[in-house]
Amino acid sequence: MSARLGALRRSTCALLFGWLVWLLAGTAVGHELDSASLALTELSDGRFRVDWTASSPALLADLDTPAVFPAPCRREGALLDCGARGLAGTIAFPWLEGTRSRAFVSVTFRDGSRLVRVVTASAPTLTVYGARASAGLRSLAPIASDYTRLGIEHILTGFDHLAFVVALTLLVSSTRALVMTVTAFTLAHSLSLLATVLGIAALPRAPVEAAIALSIGLVCREALRPDDSLARRLPAVVAFAFGLLHGLGFASALLDFGLPENHLTLALFSFNVGVELGQLAVLAVVAGLRLLAGRFRLTHVAFRRAPLYALGGLAAFWFLDRAALVFHAPVP
Repeated sequence: MSARLGALRRSTCALLFGWLVWLLAGTAVGHELDSASLALTELSDGRFRVDWTASSPALLADLDTPAVFPAPCRREGALLDCGARGLAGTIAFPWLEGTRSRAFVSVTFRDGSRLVRVVTASAPTLTVYGARASAGLRSLAPIASDYTRLGIEHILTGFDHLAFVVALTLLVSSTRALVMTVTAFTLAHSLSLLATVLGIAALPRAPVEAAIALSIGLVCREALRPDDSLARRLPAVVAFAFGLLHGLGFASALLDFGLPENHLTLALFSFNVGVELGQLAVLAVVAGLRLLAGRFRLTHVAFRRAPLYALGGLAAFWFLDRAALVFHAPVP
C-alpha cells in the first residue's frame, strides 16, 4: 500500500512539474527589458543637444521621434530649440504604451542643475519645470519614487529571482531561520550590486545569468534532500553566497536602465528598497499559503515537493538556455 502511495505521489509531482514547465516555458528566457536613454544638454539659452540611444537596435531604428516635446520646442536633427521660454512643460513618450520598455531621461541645464527621471508604459510622460525647479531637494522625490518602483518591478517580474526567494522559503522551516536567510541574501546582493555599479567588480552578463539559474536548481535540490546537509544547517550562508550572484544580475539590469550621476547614492538606495519591498510581498504570499495549507490539511507533496520539482525544472530549463548563450556569445 505504501509503495502504491509513493508511486502515486511521484506521478502527481511529475504531472504538476510538466504542466508548470509547459505553462511558464514561454517566460523562461529571463526578464531582460528593452531600455532607452534620452539625454538633453543645454548648449545655450533654450537650445539643447539631443542624445538618443536604445539597447535594442530595432527600437533605435523604428523611432524617428523618441519623444514629443512641449511647445514651442522644435527638434532639428541632434538639436532641440525651445526658444526664450526654455524647456518647460510635458515630455511624452507615446511609443512606450503597451510595451515593457523603459526610458531613462536626463536633462542637464547650463547652470549645472540636472533633472533625472524614468518613464515607463504606466507613466509615459514627465513634466519639466525649468532649470530652477530641477535643482535642490525638489528633484529627489521623483528619483526615489522612480527607482523604488523599478526595484519592485524587477523582483516581481524577474522570475528567476522570484523563484530563488520562493525556493529559500521552502528550504527552511522556522520563521527565525527564514528571517536570517533572507537578511543574508539581502546583504549579499546589496554588496555585489554596489560593487558592480561602482566599477569595483565586473563579470560578463551571460555566465552570471546562467549561474543564477543554477543557484535556483541547487537550492531546490537541497530542499528536496531527505538527509541533513550544509544548506539545511546553514541556509543563511548559502543564501549569502548565492545572493552575491543575484546582486550581479540586479546590477546588469540597473546599469542597462541608467543611473543619475549626481544622485547615485539615492538611486541605489531606492532601488534596493524596492527590491526588499518586493521580497517582503513574496514572503507574505508564501506565509499566507502556508496558513492555508495547514487549514485545509494539504499534503507535504502538494504544498512543498511539487513546487520544488516545478521550480527545479524551470531552473534547469533556464540554465540550459542561458548556458547556450555563454558559448555562443560574440567575442568582444
